[in-house]
Amino acid sequence: MYTIHEGYAPFRTWQTWYRICGDLHSGLTPLVVAHGGPGCTHDYVDAFRDIAETGRAVIHYDQLGNGRSTHLPDASPDFWQPALFLDELENLLRHLEIARYALLGQSWGGMLAAEHAVTRPAGLQALIIANSPASMALWLEGAARLRAELPPQVQATLLAHEAAGTLDSPEYKTASQVFYQRHVCRLDPWPEEVSRTFAAMDADPTVYHAMNGPTEFHVIGSMKHWTIIDRLAAINVPTLLISGRFDEATPEVVQPFQDKIAGAQWIIFEHSSHMPHVEERALCMQTVSDFLNASS
Repeated sequence: MYTIHEGYAPFRTWQTWYRICGDLHSGLTPLVVAHGGPGCTHDYVDAFRDIAETGRAVIHYDQLGNGRSTHLPDASPDFWQPALFLDELENLLRHLEIARYALLGQSWGGMLAAEHAVTRPAGLQALIIANSPASMALWLEGAARLRAELPPQVQATLLAHEAAGTLDSPEYKTASQVFYQRHVCRLDPWPEEVSRTFAAMDADPTVYHAMNGPTEFHVIGSMKHWTIIDRLAAINVPTLLISGRFDEATPEVVQPFQDKIAGAQWIIFEHSSHMPHVEERALCMQTVSDFLNASS
């Protein structure tokens, strides 16, 4: 069994909550986990703590505006930018005095992890990009294709409420859930930690609405035109790509990572959508652990 330590890292005038499972000084490179959203919490990626059973420390944290970190519901939409979260990640690493680390980012967290990796930080030893797009334009194309496969009545409901701006209506949320059940998490019911994250986002959707939009497939926030494709060749550490066969992160959004990052490995989980870490938990943990043992 591993030890657990929780704390707060001062970040500018705010606080970043973190949790360390295991011993940072075990001799194995620790794994830092960046959650998605933007605007989720660490809860739904909590499963990666399983890797601490191998003796490797695992660090989760809640990004600013989310979970147990400082919330800023009155911040203007332009406050929420990737640069803010890059600074926060680097601040956390300094606070914990982590000189060498592996970084795993899931969904938006993978976009953040890629932004971090292209700067070639000296301490980064390995990178895992899980269920993430290399470009939001590609993400929107993939989402449109998946939406077109939904039942006609569901598509009609989504379009009608998007046109009317009634995105908080129960009908829109029910229709959205059909997409989520197919392409976000196929388990039924959802694991408690996944439901906990979505409840937290409903309680404070500030970051998600500012950067993404109302749903996973209706992206109208500040990240709408984001891309990292032209910078990916700068990544110079062993890289593992993860996606699910039914993932909202469709193959075309992941392909640039494989094309542009030298030596990148890509594993597709055949019975998963956007969350292989809960949909095929044991296999996902083993895959990540094997990669880390071989590369960091």
